[in-house]
Amino acid sequence: MTTKLKLSAIPDDKPVKLTFELPAEVHRDLVAYADVMARDSGEAAPEPARLIAPMLRRFMATDRAFARLRKSSRAPRQN
Repeated sequence: MTTKLKLSAIPDDKPVKLTFELPAEVHRDLVAYADVMARDSGEAAPEPARLIAPMLRRFMATDRAFARLRKSSRAPRQN
């Protein structure tokens, strides 16, 4: 059975290194998500940390309020 995960392949980009702490529960969920991805794709599970950026990207891309505010801040201002 194939699941409908919001993430698929993890792109190979040059990352910007950040250091932060996650609650243990969030880390466990990332590990579980990676396991489901591996089961669906038949490939090895990605490192849980590699899921964070695509998840944040997807979250921001689907946040309508954020998109609206971002678009309005880019628009040229008229006097």
